[in-house]
Amino acid sequence: MFEDFIDALSNFRRNKTRTLLSLLGVIIGVASVIVITSMGSSSTQQVKDTFGSCGVDVVSVSTGFMRRKRDAVTITFDEAFRENLFGAVKNIKQIWYKNSLNATVSYGETSSTVNCSAVETGYLEMYGINLEYGRYINVTDDQEGTQKIILGHTIAQALFPAGDGEGKMVLVTTNNISFAFEVIGVLVENSSGMEQTDNAAFIPRGFYAKKISPNPAASTVMVQAVSAEKAVELVSTLETYCEKLTGTSYSVNVMSMQTLINQINSITTTMSVMLSAIAAISLLVGGIGIMNIMIVTVTERRQEIGIRKALGASPADIRRQFLIESASITLIGGGVGIFLGIVISLAVEYVRSLSYVISWPACVIAFIFSVFVGIFFGLNPAARAAKLDPVLALAGE
Repeated sequence: MFEDFIDALSNFRRNKTRTLLSLLGVIIGVASVIVITSMGSSSTQQVKDTFGSCGVDVVSVSTGFMRRKRDAVTITFDEAFRENLFGAVKNIKQIWYKNSLNATVSYGETSSTVNCSAVETGYLEMYGINLEYGRYINVTDDQEGTQKIILGHTIAQALFPAGDGEGKMVLVTTNNISFAFEVIGVLVENSSGMEQTDNAAFIPRGFYAKKISPNPAASTVMVQAVSAEKAVELVSTLETYCEKLTGTSYSVNVMSMQTLINQINSITTTMSVMLSAIAAISLLVGGIGIMNIMIVTVTERRQEIGIRKALGASPADIRRQFLIESASITLIGGGVGIFLGIVISLAVEYVRSLSYVISWPACVIAFIFSVFVGIFFGLNPAARAAKLDPVLALAGE
């Protein structure tokens, strides 16, 4: 078999133009598959980088559009709901309550409109949001409702260009009512993830419930699952739980970043598979070209086949010789196609400023498929060569 492979390489060198034309279809097909799958994997990785690794185990629950029924029950996100949720639903690690409000933060002559959130202790830590300086909201801040505030990176830069915001007093205005807050921390730059904080500010929820809106109910419930995998399952569980509680559908909006990532991954994978299948058609076209060229090769080498049979070569030996030669073309083409596909993918992703991700399983599958194409389309020419009568083959030109 090795000798047949060496002979095939020798024949390729004697017919360089023909060999190159045979290789083109295979190279283009394999390279196309690699480029498509690589770009799909890179796009998926970009989505993961955009959302970040923190917060994928968190499920957000907020009031939704509820179909009106006479016996419909409205959900109130109070302490009783939190206790009941812990007891009724599995795979919950922690529950945080949050209230959101539009506010303007001012310091001196400078002011900025922010998305202000009233949160509980541990909320920012749960999302893995780090401090540039200062400290987080602690238990005392939350329980006593102290007037402390944490600013996002962009807001802090606007109000305190020198980076000395900690300990300064800012004015927070919401609903035409102003409150003085002490800045206790500034967050690092963070524009990704489920909780984007650059243009945000965070105050203790205890203060919000006592002074801004004397109502213990939250507008949003953040449910942390025991793992990111359980977060996907937790979405449907929470929807079912709230539907039973209210007796109606769409009583709440339940959203998980992990679920969103999975959906995007599924769409990207489906598109990659579909486009790869289209690209693989060029491999089949290349295979047809290889079969035609191999038929011509068998015709040209009739005397060689006749001599080998006269010297004792069996039909199986002749068949194997031409099958190996056909498979060798696609084997070389597959290797060159993989190399070319990786180079093109690197160039495209460098221009698009994407992180480079290569799908090695796709490389293996494309390579194996290319060799299979060579064997499949080489069967007919090899069978013709094996059936030649040695006397007629030696007599023919």
